[in-house]
Amino acid sequence: MARGDQLSRQWKIIHSLLASVQGKSAGELADDLECHSRTVYRDLEALQMAGFPLYNAHKDGRTCWSILDADRHQMPLPLNLTELMALYFSRNMLKVLQGTAIYDSLTNLFDKVKATLPPEYIAYLDKLSSSLDVGFKAYKPYQRFQTILTQVNEAAQEQRHIDIEYFSMSRQALTHRRVAPYKVWFYDETFYVIGFCGLRQAVRLFAVDRIAHLQVSDDLFELPQGFDVNEFMQASFGVFQGEPVQVRIRFSPAVAGYISEKIWHPTQTIVTQQDGSVLFSAEVAGIEEIKHWVLKWGAGAIVLAPASLRQAVIAEIGRMAVNYDE
Repeated sequence: MARGDQLSRQWKIIHSLLASVQGKSAGELADDLECHSRTVYRDLEALQMAGFPLYNAHKDGRTCWSILDADRHQMPLPLNLTELMALYFSRNMLKVLQGTAIYDSLTNLFDKVKATLPPEYIAYLDKLSSSLDVGFKAYKPYQRFQTILTQVNEAAQEQRHIDIEYFSMSRQALTHRRVAPYKVWFYDETFYVIGFCGLRQAVRLFAVDRIAHLQVSDDLFELPQGFDVNEFMQASFGVFQGEPVQVRIRFSPAVAGYISEKIWHPTQTIVTQQDGSVLFSAEVAGIEEIKHWVLKWGAGAIVLAPASLRQAVIAEIGRMAVNYDE
């Protein structure tokens, strides 16, 4: 039996007992979990050993299980114990926000949750943490940009223009821009400002950590009626913008499984071929970002269309090969 299955069952048992006023029998729990009652008894025993105050009582000729004094450990919020436990357990997943006021507030929230949960519940969550953790992923340290992030967020809420000195990574240049910040957007461990750029006369994305200087203006702007961030970003294969392009990529059998198991883009279609390869199709904004995605798969990916993407990948491979010439 997988360790994850056991922990999942025990979590569901806790949730079920907390939600039940009268308690539940082992048979009822087994029906809920679609397992044998002997399995439920083993899980109940394990939870008792972990310190959960479980008890049983005979009611109407059957033995029902409950959690003792569950209603004494409540926060002044519409959250039950299992929701609080889930919130506390998620703290490691939010480490990418370190260095922001958001993370500081979350840390204070988690401290309050911890103070509210009974000691045996904290011990159980710590036990869960020993078998389930969040792996390290590259992230940006936002300590240096906390003030700018706060200013941008306030300007967006108050619908005030901002004047920024922005470093363009592609042009390797610093430019002055006046921006109407529509929304602060977090994607792939990076905070972005989505707003109308006076310099480009179009809606653009600006990485907060590339804003060298920011001044909030007294000038107000009106948010375009019906503007939707998700709709604006839908065509992107990440954050890059561009003209809509229909792409078709063949992935070899060696990597086909990795491609098929994820939703990479809202418009994607994936068709499995007789040889085990897959054909990936999608309509994306521009080719720059999907070019890097194709290169990530090495020889396992072959661009079929459009020709512009195919040539861009060939050119990039050529430049890479030159770097390794001796």
